Amino acid sequence: MNVAEILAHKGSEVATIGPDDTVGDAIRLMAERSIGAIVVTDGANRFIGMFSERDVVMRAAALGSLDPGEPVRSIMTTALSSCHRSDRSESLMRMMTERRIRHLPVLDDDGRLCGIVSIGDVVKERVNELEREHEQLVDYVRSGR
Repeated sequence: MNVAEILAHKGSEVATIGPDDTVGDAIRLMAERSIGAIVVTDGANRFIGMFSERDVVMRAAALGSLDPGEPVRSIMTTALSSCHRSDRSESLMRMMTERRIRHLPVLDDDGRLCGIVSIGDVVKERVNELEREHEQLVDYVRSGR
């Protein structure tokens, strides 16, 4: 299974925010959409960072509070990890595990954002794939071939 197949099932809509938008705006958007992360993009829809629940918690823990008026750029994660539509789900699982991340923006060949894949998306598709393989094996055994 590759990223293109995952996106075909889940869709390619991505919640984005600009680096100069406020932390409060980002938190509200995450709450409205019940999501754990937002991709930070520049004016050309290029991926420049991630803003996640982890960023909020780390900032609040470091300062003892959180200023909802500060810009997203001040606390977003800039250690960029991403993937492409042709990447295999196995490589995504490995990358997400090694880097301890739960979301990977999907970039096209020009570096523009074209989707996002979460660890939940990858696990869901892998479980579906295993169920299909199981059904095929059961059918094979039952048919006596």
